Amino acid sequence: MSQARFRSRTAGLIAVSAIAGSLVCWTLMTRVGQGQPSTPAADAQAIEQAKGLSRAFRSAAKQVLPTVVEVRTVVKPPSDDDESTPENPFRGTPLEDFFGDRVPPNFRFYGMPNVPRPGLGSGVIIDPSGIVLTNNHVVKDADEVTIRLGDGREFTATDIRTDERTDLAVLRIKANESLPAARLGNSEQLEIGDWVLAVGSPFELEQTVSAGIISGKGRNLGSVQRATFLQTDAAINPGNSGGPLVNLDGEIVGINTAIFSRTGGNQGIGFAIPVDLAKWITPQLIQHGEVARAYLGVSIEAVGPEWAERLNVPLGAGVVVTTIGEGTPAEKAGLELDDVIISYDGRKVQTAPDLQGLVERSPADSRHELQIIRDGKPRTLDVVVKTMTKDFETTMERARGRSGTSQFYADRQLGITVIELTRAFAERLGYRGLSGVLIQNVEPGRIGNKAGLRAGMLITHVGERPVGSVAEFAEAMKQESLRGGIKLEVHSDRGKQTITLQRS
Repeated sequence: MSQARFRSRTAGLIAVSAIAGSLVCWTLMTRVGQGQPSTPAADAQAIEQAKGLSRAFRSAAKQVLPTVVEVRTVVKPPSDDDESTPENPFRGTPLEDFFGDRVPPNFRFYGMPNVPRPGLGSGVIIDPSGIVLTNNHVVKDADEVTIRLGDGREFTATDIRTDERTDLAVLRIKANESLPAARLGNSEQLEIGDWVLAVGSPFELEQTVSAGIISGKGRNLGSVQRATFLQTDAAINPGNSGGPLVNLDGEIVGINTAIFSRTGGNQGIGFAIPVDLAKWITPQLIQHGEVARAYLGVSIEAVGPEWAERLNVPLGAGVVVTTIGEGTPAEKAGLELDDVIISYDGRKVQTAPDLQGLVERSPADSRHELQIIRDGKPRTLDVVVKTMTKDFETTMERARGRSGTSQFYADRQLGITVIELTRAFAERLGYRGLSGVLIQNVEPGRIGNKAGLRAGMLITHVGERPVGSVAEFAEAMKQESLRGGIKLEVHSDRGKQTITLQRS
C-alpha cells in the first residue's frame, strides 16, 4: 500500500475514533456535572455506549467505502489557433470593467501557463453495471474524466450526462465484472440531529470518512436553481463534492455538494443534495439524457410577517404569487398577483420549494387543483402544467422585469427606492384605481428627502410621462435632468401634489 493511500485510510479511521473518544469524555463529564458518582459500572456503561456508536460508524463505513470513487478531471487549454473568445479571467475583480463580459478574440493572458487544468472530486457507484453519481460542477467542461475505485483500479468515464439545475451528473465506466453499488436511502425521513457520515476524497485523501449530524433541511443555495439542501456539520472539504452522505444503516441519503466557508476549508457548514431528488433525476438522465420538468410560470414567496399583514392572511398560510409569466399555465389558469397558494392537489404548501417540488414532478399536460386565497376568500383553480423549456429562467426574469414585486429601482443620488404597486398595496394604502410606482424607502438628507418625498407615496408621473411600472419609471428618469429639475406627480394621504427634484 502506498504512503498516500495509507495516510488517506488512516485519516478516515482517526476521524471516527476521535468522535467516539469525545463521546466517552462527554458522557463522563456530564455525569460529574450532574452530581452523579463516577463508579466503575457507570464508567463501563458510558464506554460501552460510545463503543456502540463507534461500531455503527464502522459498519456504515464498511458498507459504503467500496462504492465511493475518486473523480479526476482534465480541462485542456485552448489551442494557439483557437479564435474563440476566452472568458474574462478578471471577472469579479476591479479589472473586469476594462474588458466587459468578454475579452478580445485571440487575446492571451501572458503569465498564465497554457497547460491542462486538473480537477478533483468524488462520486458513488449506484448501479453494479458501472453507473456513477456525482456533481455536475465536478465534471462540467471536462475533456477527460478518470474514475479511481477504492481498490486502485482506474477507468475512463464515458457517456457523461448532467443536470445543471440540480448540479447532479451521472456517468458510466466499463468494467469486466459487476461492481459494488451503494444502497439509496430515504432523505425525507431524516430528522435534524440524525447522525451521518460524509465520504470522499478531500484534499486528495482518498476514502476519507467524517461524522456529524443533520444540522438543517430545506436550505437554498443561489447557485443551484432547482434543489434544496441538507445541511450537515460532518466535515466537507474541497474534493468531497459528489461523494455520498450516509446514514448509520450505510444508505446514501445525500450527495455532498458545497460548503459555507470564509477560509476555503471546513467550518462546520456543509450542504448535500437530498437523495430523494437524486432518485428522481438520475433515471431520467440515464434513459433520456435530460430531465423533464413541469412548470406553472410564477415567482413565489413564502407568507412571512410582512405578507401576512399586507394580505390579511395567517403567517405561513402558503406562498404569495409575485410574478406571472405571459402565456404560462398560471396565467391561463387565472392566477393573479398577490394570490396565496395554499395547496396543490390537496397537499399543503408553505414554502416555495414545497410548490416547486410538487409541480416539477407532475406529468406534462396533466391537470391539477390549486387551492388559493384571493382578497381574503378561498378559491379553487384548475391548472394544466406544461414541460419547462430550456430558457425558462430567462423568460421568468423578463416577466419579473415587467411586473414582479421583487423588482425595484434605487437611485443613490436621489436617495429613493421604488417598487411595483400591487393590488394588495393599492388596497391597503388607498391607491385603488391609480397606476404608478410606490416609494419604498427615502434616505434622510438626500435630494428626495429634502424635496419632500416620503415612503408610501405613489409616483404616477415623471415630468409629463405617466409611469405604471418600475421599468417605465427608470426609463422616464433617464430622460430627465436634475440640473433643470425633475417634476414628479405624487399621491399620498394628503392627496395629489407635484414635487420637484433638483440638485441644491
